[in-house]
Amino acid sequence: MKVLETNEKELVMEQVIKWAGNPNIVVSLYVSSLKITIQLVDLQIFAAPRITLRPLVPTFPCFANIVVSLMEKPHVDFGMNVSGGDIMSIPGLYRFVQETIKKQVANLYLWPQTLEIPILDESTVAIKKPVGILHVNVVRAQKLLKMDLLGTSDPYVKLSLTGDKLPAKKTTVKRKNLNPEWNEKFKIVVKDPQSQVLQLQVYDWDKVGGHDKLGMQLVPLKVLNPYENKEFILDLLKDTNLNETPHKKPRGKIVVDLTFVPFKEDSNKFGGPSEGYSRKESGIDIVSDDEVQEGAGLLSIVIQEAEEVEGDHHNNPFAVLTFRGEKKRTKTMKKTRHPRWNEEFQFMLEEPPLHEKIHIEVMSKRKNFSFLPKESLGHVEINLRDVVHNGRINDKYHLINSRNGVMHVEIRWKVV
Repeated sequence: MKVLETNEKELVMEQVIKWAGNPNIVVSLYVSSLKITIQLVDLQIFAAPRITLRPLVPTFPCFANIVVSLMEKPHVDFGMNVSGGDIMSIPGLYRFVQETIKKQVANLYLWPQTLEIPILDESTVAIKKPVGILHVNVVRAQKLLKMDLLGTSDPYVKLSLTGDKLPAKKTTVKRKNLNPEWNEKFKIVVKDPQSQVLQLQVYDWDKVGGHDKLGMQLVPLKVLNPYENKEFILDLLKDTNLNETPHKKPRGKIVVDLTFVPFKEDSNKFGGPSEGYSRKESGIDIVSDDEVQEGAGLLSIVIQEAEEVEGDHHNNPFAVLTFRGEKKRTKTMKKTRHPRWNEEFQFMLEEPPLHEKIHIEVMSKRKNFSFLPKESLGHVEINLRDVVHNGRINDKYHLINSRNGVMHVEIRWKVV
């Protein structure tokens, strides 16, 4: 076991695990009157996982999540007897099964892919707040692999940040082009520039079936200086497994421009410029409409909880947030009048939402068949003017069309 030292509130361990046993696992299958017995024997597993306990908190068991990732492809060896005969002795089958297991597990959990196991409720620990915006310009790719019968590919790029549960962003598809030019720009919210990694994956679009991966690359955000634009010309790799012999066939290159821009209130953390107006998190400093700085920012809405919400037919509440015609919803809490969601929704805006509102409605839904599967438990509309002026509001609102219902919402506006 190796323990890695970091500057974060986490414990990182890397292990080499070798387990060999002689289990006697028997499964009996009955097909009509035919009985088939399957026995698993001589099971051996070799793996090199990285286990991260984060964040470390003062509440037992002292960490909120377990994050598991494999640093190399696992090796799984076993015998399988079917009705007394070892089917793994069939020529070619043994290697095929081993490689299939390696590939499937690696696709799910090979670093930087992770399996995150929540241990403590997020409401009991601090949630990492966004600190800035990563501006990504996917410029072009060069000399990509030929995947189609006609010797071309239909490439597109997927972008995502590690530790981010939001859907990956995608470029357009460039038809029949091994040297595509995109020049497409994206904005991605950053929560931890010291640990997060930008993952770029190039795919060949297929009309039927899954899309083939042409290559991938990683860019740690810690190599970026705040406010400084930096161009990267990256060789595409098959995967991130550094322990295997590199694939001889070149996969081409991808060119991207990256700029990390902290929010105004976080700029001091990164040694950036602090000129311009500033606002206190407490909301004491108030500015007029004329003093509000124009430009892009992040509107962050945390739906914390509701109290005394009561339906006429059932109580399985969830909240629906509507802003600029876009709807987002929380998870459903079963059989409760006091749901605690603590879910965050984010909107990247080009201008401050001075004259806009958000609409939040608490709904209840019954899973089984019913003439009244859904019903409204109350709603609220919140003007965003105060949020823009103060930078943050954290308040409880009485729900309209509810007898005693109250909703707790926190809203932040951060400018870059």
